[in-house]
Amino acid sequence: MEAHAGYRGNDWSPERLLFHQNLESFAERVGLIVGLQANGKLSQEQAYAQIRAIWKELKDSKETLFVGKGPKA
Repeated sequence: MEAHAGYRGNDWSPERLLFHQNLESFAERVGLIVGLQANGKLSQEQAYAQIRAIWKELKDSKETLFVGKGPKA
């Protein structure tokens, strides 16, 4: 998957760029899961579980990228 838009933050760093891409991927995946649930392909419980799992992936990526990097991002 490619990023939808470039990262335009004033505090650019490779870590922030990667997290920005991870965030865009998370948003896209949530949209797909919601669409599947709305069309009856997934139950609400399945959709919730999948979104919760990808939220954990996003959270873990943030912790990995910014550990020991100063103020929390």
